[in-house]
Amino acid sequence: MNGKVLLVEDERKIARVLELELKHEGYETTVARTGPEGLELATGDRWDVILLDIALPGMSGLELLERIRRTDRTTPVILLTARDSIPDKVSGLDLGANDYVTKPFAIEELMARIRGHIRFSRAQADGDGETLKVDDLTLDTRTRTAARGGKTIELTPREFDLLHYFLKHAGTVLSREQILSDVWGYDFAGDTNLVDVYVRYLRQKIDEGTKMKLIQTSRGVGYYLRDPSAGEQPV
Repeated sequence: MNGKVLLVEDERKIARVLELELKHEGYETTVARTGPEGLELATGDRWDVILLDIALPGMSGLELLERIRRTDRTTPVILLTARDSIPDKVSGLDLGANDYVTKPFAIEELMARIRGHIRFSRAQADGDGETLKVDDLTLDTRTRTAARGGKTIELTPREFDLLHYFLKHAGTVLSREQILSDVWGYDFAGDTNLVDVYVRYLRQKIDEGTKMKLIQTSRGVGYYLRDPSAGEQPV
């Protein structure tokens, strides 16, 4: 068995097709058709990935996602939705979704994303992690936690991934397109304002109230994480 998948989808035809495809790929699959049912299953068992429709009866997918993330910040959640606007994407990702698939989608692409998220999640669980540090900012990929000056910083999964990317490339100017491709990937090409939105979120959590502002703007290019130990000039 490749893993356990919870599918929360109220459209019967879509749910049936996905259930058959997932089982064909070797996944143990459970289907919920309402928000409350999905919440009970999501919090009552361990899953390798959760596929979550946004438009659900009884409780919206976004409300369900928010409740899941109150107690579970590690299980990969992929949103399934017919909506394709930037505000909808940002809302879902900001609440803790790991990925976002817009209907209609290709089954092969969805399966590839599922495999990718499960591989990453299992690697983290197996201790394949590291601790990154710049100035008084630290990030532990094993526990997916961050702190600055000894104070824990609460980050959504996407904020964590973005900060991790900045730390891995500290002192290097990164274009919006580069960040979008490497952190978001998939079908987010062209949505570079997502980067601006999440950089703003990170600045509020990482830099607000500090003398040393680590996340810097390279005018006309993109952003970089300042590394005081390497001097003033970014690469």
